[in-house]
Amino acid sequence: MKSLKRLFDITVATTALVVLSPVYAITAYKVKKNLGSPVLFKQTRPGLHGEPFEMIKFRTMLDAYDKDGNPLPNEQRHTRFGNLLRSTSLDELPELWNVIKGGMSLVGPRPLLMDYLPLYNEEQACRHNVRPGVTGWAQVNGRNAISWEEKFELDTWYVDNQSLLLDLKIIFMTLKKVVVKEGVNANDNVTMTRFTGSTE
Repeated sequence: MKSLKRLFDITVATTALVVLSPVYAITAYKVKKNLGSPVLFKQTRPGLHGEPFEMIKFRTMLDAYDKDGNPLPNEQRHTRFGNLLRSTSLDELPELWNVIKGGMSLVGPRPLLMDYLPLYNEEQACRHNVRPGVTGWAQVNGRNAISWEEKFELDTWYVDNQSLLLDLKIIFMTLKKVVVKEGVNANDNVTMTRFTGSTE
């Protein structure tokens, strides 16, 4: 299963990079024009078994700081263009390179923050038994519109039930949800609130 999944990931990600290269070029140009440089956002995230890797995305926020040099809250740094990138998931396209390099899979639990690693309970930590994904079971079943507890339950369900057929189902469900822009925001918030630990 693991070798077949890896072959599938490399084949699809490489093909998508070639086919979508015009979209990459246009998006990169628009990001630089609307948000400035750098075009890519890079951040260390936990991968397989919690090992860190550098995830790349198109940036969606402005570099804006208060008088003391601290970044302004996310809500104040977002723009209409950045929200468009997020709602269409175009900001996620560079992650295909992470898939090719092996840090990510096409399908798996989304890579969250390194800060969250010590906050997981034993069951939640099982989400790191597989490579993180560009999309996942939680993303097609609520994304940011569900609670952290529900998200982690969906993640661990995927880990226990993963198969190539399930991956294909999730990919097709993802494409459908991107088109209708479903589950992008949690209520009126721009992004999901921070995870502060399990309540159980």
